[in-house]
Amino acid sequence: MTILFTAATAFEIEPLKKWLDQNFGRKGKSYLKGRLEIQLLITGVGATMTAYQLGRFFLQNKPDLSINVGVAGAFGTDLKIGDVVNVIADRFADLGVEEADGSFTDVHQMGLIPGMEPPFQNGILYNLSAMENDFLPKVNGITVNKVHGTASSITAIENKYTPEIETMEGAAFFYACLMEELKFLQIRSISNYVEPRNKDNWDLPLAIAQLNTTLTELITSLLEMASPSPSANSAPA
Repeated sequence: MTILFTAATAFEIEPLKKWLDQNFGRKGKSYLKGRLEIQLLITGVGATMTAYQLGRFFLQNKPDLSINVGVAGAFGTDLKIGDVVNVIADRFADLGVEEADGSFTDVHQMGLIPGMEPPFQNGILYNLSAMENDFLPKVNGITVNKVHGTASSITAIENKYTPEIETMEGAAFFYACLMEELKFLQIRSISNYVEPRNKDNWDLPLAIAQLNTTLTELITSLLEMASPSPSANSAPA
């Protein structure tokens, strides 16, 4: 089983890399253990760089599972700082035009990209297989080119899309995987609330620690699943 872990920045998965260095063997760019092969891909920040790096990677590789990981901002306080979530739906939330009255019309409303043009469903990108997993809380995300930092812009985006989290890469990852018909997950850890910008309220160390703990637990579980079962003809110990 081949798994791709992709993140925007190296520091978001540095603990995972250290754990893999200690617990897996290496062959080229891959980490190997039993029947599991893991690759790490750092895309750079934002949807454009993510889309490019994934397109380049998928041209030559077709992993059994691709997992986009990193930190995220949460709307409201239902999620706590450090919570790790499974993003089951995402969308491009600032691709469109600003109207004269200050409102925003996205490309699907404009008809530039039909809302039901695959892989979109009413402008949303869904991960249907991820909806079946209960190992983490399920959330709906949006992807933006700039994180929201004023009360007016936060209220406007919440009223328009009712998101639970925002990232700068998620929808690009969804789009690439859906177009390639690859199995995927987006796992994010909450580093901050989406509020008038105040970096003092962020907790990146906690979010990264919680994220990477979840990732190592996931890999351990996958290792167990990938391990060959004892032969039915084997004598009991």
